[in-house]
Amino acid sequence: MGEFVHERHRPPVALPDACELVIACPPLRSNVNLSRIVRVASSCGVRRMIACGHATVDRKIARDGADQVAIERHRSLAPVLTRLRAAGFQLVGLEQTNRSRCVYQFPFRPRTVLVVGHERAGLEPAVLERLDEVVEIPVFGLPYSYNVATATAMVLYEYCRQFAAPPRPGGTARS
Repeated sequence: MGEFVHERHRPPVALPDACELVIACPPLRSNVNLSRIVRVASSCGVRRMIACGHATVDRKIARDGADQVAIERHRSLAPVLTRLRAAGFQLVGLEQTNRSRCVYQFPFRPRTVLVVGHERAGLEPAVLERLDEVVEIPVFGLPYSYNVATATAMVLYEYCRQFAAPPRPGGTARS
């Protein structure tokens, strides 16, 4: 076996053109969380986010994502979700509910809106009632849930994993 050599900044792995993932956020308590979501969204090929409230992105945290992800600002989330469903998107919430499905077994559709919740309150009832599905991430210790930016990153990765081209022998993915 040879030595490991850094190969940073490889080209992105291609997702099929049919993949269109949108992230929708209620007003969040922390613009740091919003900025972290923007950064990871950009890394996962997301080009559109819906943000409610006084959403401000910190460019030092979001880095290149601040220029790659278009953020639409709205007063409330529920009416926007209704319009996105009418446009053919599946609405998937990230929340712990009595009907949540484990994200590891959930088959995402190419056109999906991932709806994340407020850090403390989660998804409000008016949003929950509009969702097609709800996924959650298993927790193996305390506290009982992941930080909203961390959880969003985990679900975005799972979405991309389901649609990305399989890796080539030797570990590098096709682009």
